[in-house]
Amino acid sequence: MALHLIKLCVGADSVEDLQDWVERRVRLSGEQVHTTRMMPKRADEIVGKGSLYWVIKGSILCRQRLIGVRPFTDGEGISRCDLILEPVIVRVHPRRRGPFQGWRYFEAKDAPPDLDSGATKGMPPELAKELAELGLL
Repeated sequence: MALHLIKLCVGADSVEDLQDWVERRVRLSGEQVHTTRMMPKRADEIVGKGSLYWVIKGSILCRQRLIGVRPFTDGEGISRCDLILEPVIVRVHPRRRGPFQGWRYFEAKDAPPDLDSGATKGMPPELAKELAELGLL
């Protein structure tokens, strides 16, 4: 079973905001990278097998497949890590998630299924989010 990461998507109000940011980043650098302070010690369990799930405005709304991890030291001598992500955003069944700092490991058994599966297939994402918040999904 794959292991994933979960992280708050600070500054984004919607999946569309994240998509715009990803498209700009790919145009500028050729890849989508998210820089974080901590290096995942279990990277071998995630890279190529897992995803980074994004929490936007208090709900898990989407994921991106994690395709690489690149440690580096920044200009101030601080160890950092680039999470290299597939630039494809996959919407998932919305699920409420409270605030936390940094990233966390996210077990596959806890991850919401992709939105294009099951009862919400073809449903507008905002409606699916609202139904999930009401406990109806």
